[in-house]
Amino acid sequence: MDGISKQMLTKQLREMEEDGILLREIFAEIPPRVEYSISEKGKSLFPIIDAMSSWGELNLTC
Repeated sequence: MDGISKQMLTKQLREMEEDGILLREIFAEIPPRVEYSISEKGKSLFPIIDAMSSWGELNLTC
């Protein structure tokens, strides 16, 4: 991802994992690989995020 350091991205992903929003799966491969997916708790945030997006679009000031 552009605009974010690898350290900051890892920190944010780990925090969301600790909060139960993301699931992390570690693959024992060479080189090591990690995949993240959204949990059911994370999916429950979708209506809130959609509402915030709609609000932002309605209140956009240029």
